[in-house]
Amino acid sequence: MLLQNLRKRVSARLAGEESGFTLIELLVVMLIIGILAAIALPSFFNQKDKANDAKAKEYAHTAQVAMETYATDNGGSYSGVDEAKLKLIEPTLNSATFTASAAAADKYTIVVTSKTPGQDFSVVNNAGSITFPCNTAGKGGCPTGGWGG
Repeated sequence: MLLQNLRKRVSARLAGEESGFTLIELLVVMLIIGILAAIALPSFFNQKDKANDAKAKEYAHTAQVAMETYATDNGGSYSGVDEAKLKLIEPTLNSATFTASAAAADKYTIVVTSKTPGQDFSVVNNAGSITFPCNTAGKGGCPTGGWGG
């Protein structure tokens, strides 16, 4: 009886007499979509953090170039530099969150804060020896050993 009933339903479905999806079929499709979304979303958020870090690195490099321009205009000295003077040299820094300071005539530090929480990118010039540290190594756009240059 059950087997005959099942054959009858399958025949009706194949013949096109029944249309639409069953509740079970819809639930299975929704479950598959949910699993795919759960896999894709964390990857998307990681890419957003990397994009924020790339923008902060761009600002750090731009501030470094502005700092060197400032030194060229001031006889090779970084003394007296601040964020406002660098923004006058390079207006694109107006939208950046950064600090710039000169410890001596031949030393300076630039720190740019990324929109990624807890991530800063720096350019440190110590009398001609330039390093590029970041505060959370191994996360986002900050590889171990600094971010490059």
